[in-house]
Amino acid sequence: MNLIIRKASNNDINTIVTFNYLMAKETETILLDKNIVKLGVKSVITDPSKAQYWIAENNNEIIGQLMVTYEWSDWRNGDMWWISSVYVTENFRRCGVFSALYKHIEHMAKKNLSCCGIRLYIEKHNKRAQKTYLSLGMNDAGYDVMEVDFTKH
Repeated sequence: MNLIIRKASNNDINTIVTFNYLMAKETETILLDKNIVKLGVKSVITDPSKAQYWIAENNNEIIGQLMVTYEWSDWRNGDMWWISSVYVTENFRRCGVFSALYKHIEHMAKKNLSCCGIRLYIEKHNKRAQKTYLSLGMNDAGYDVMEVDFTKH
């Protein structure tokens, strides 16, 4: 495999929208509104202070992605980087694509003096993903996530 990890650009918007749609359908059985997702992806691409997408490419084919958002931690006086919107195409799963994306982000985070750590949230029943994250040195942070979603009617 000839894997390249790079920051996403305008040219990647449609692929990211498709990947986000497929990921939500596969992991949560949710059908996203692609028009809303496209606006959200464009917002990230044009304003990197919101988040950044990272792309995994093999022989000029996009085969994976993840997004990093930032949360200020007053307890640590630094930014916690949150990984989300993870997707790897089916043919390239279990081939080290996510690991390469994660290691790239981890390397950047360690060099960034304002970054105090990396987190992600995960479906409680997704044991395969949990095993992958543990193998990369991540630990259970001991939190559950609660929310009020204003976009649901």
